Amino acid sequence: MRILVTGADGFIGRNLVVRLAEAGAHEILRFTRQSAPEDLARMVRGADFIFHLAGINRPRDPAEFATGNVDLTAQLAREVKASGRAIPIVLTSSTHALADNAYGRSKLAAEQLLERHHAETDAPVHLFRLPNVFGKWCRPNYNSAVATFCHNIARQLPIQINDPAASLNLVYVDDVVTTFLALLDGSYRPDGRFAQVEPVYQITVGELADQIRAFQNCRTTLVSERVGVGLTRALYATYVSHLPTEGFAYDVRAYSDPRGVFVEMLKTPDAGQFSYFTAGPGVTRGGHYHHSKTEKFLVMNGKARFRFRHIVTDERYELCTSGDKPQVVETIPGWAHDITNIGEGEMIVMLWANEIFDRARPDTVAMKVDP
Repeated sequence: MRILVTGADGFIGRNLVVRLAEAGAHEILRFTRQSAPEDLARMVRGADFIFHLAGINRPRDPAEFATGNVDLTAQLAREVKASGRAIPIVLTSSTHALADNAYGRSKLAAEQLLERHHAETDAPVHLFRLPNVFGKWCRPNYNSAVATFCHNIARQLPIQINDPAASLNLVYVDDVVTTFLALLDGSYRPDGRFAQVEPVYQITVGELADQIRAFQNCRTTLVSERVGVGLTRALYATYVSHLPTEGFAYDVRAYSDPRGVFVEMLKTPDAGQFSYFTAGPGVTRGGHYHHSKTEKFLVMNGKARFRFRHIVTDERYELCTSGDKPQVVETIPGWAHDITNIGEGEMIVMLWANEIFDRARPDTVAMKVDP
């Protein structure tokens, strides 16, 4: 299928073009600010589906609202009508279409143009009144508080907040594009005048700033935010996408002693922490037990012998593992344990503990496995 994307080099357009290319079954026709007006007619003639994403929202001259949002949409409708084919059109409008200002009026006019086009030609038209869209490649210091906060905080630059309690409605660009693709393959059929992107997230400006600052702080505390689901996941992906290249990496502290090195990598609020340690040939680590804490060990390199002793019954258990055969070894509450490098080279072991180490309540009691 040949897909025309107007505004293909814009924020949403770039994300859509990438996803269309990933599908591999589409020829993408890109109409951008660099395209000549006559290019639109040629592209429409070759298109089977149109995503009309081009628009103006921060012009130097307010008159550009009419040329960028209304006139271009009118030209697109004329070209589709002239083609003699009922080419489906998706329009990205805005919730600001309800506002009584130049931008809102121009978006409303574009919607009405395409609704008339549908009435006259029966060509499918899908209107999206999008709230604030955020995600990778959104331009900072332009029209997105999310992009601006992410960009500035990632560079330790100040941000301006006029009203921390002001509420924002947000949709994530990946969800927008996924909905577009569902329209394209017919798996989503809008019910009503406007097509919808879900979920729509709500957050205050102050909460947004606090959350993004927390992302920055986790590099120091090593305690990650809950970035696996929902709005926090999407905001974290957006924040990281705004990091400068010199911020792609950061140092963590290494604790060294004659046994080797111990390095904490990541901590979580309620799912423990990740670290790794090294040990030279013949070196033994551990020699303690826990009442509640549990750990998982994975030998990444070298050979290890794990020994266990029940602290009450004195029952013993021993096993060996190596980096050649990945195997997770768990420590059990009430069993003293240690790990010895029985190989000839350095041993490297990944470690997960189910809780962040608390020096005030370490739940680690020294006891040799082999007294």
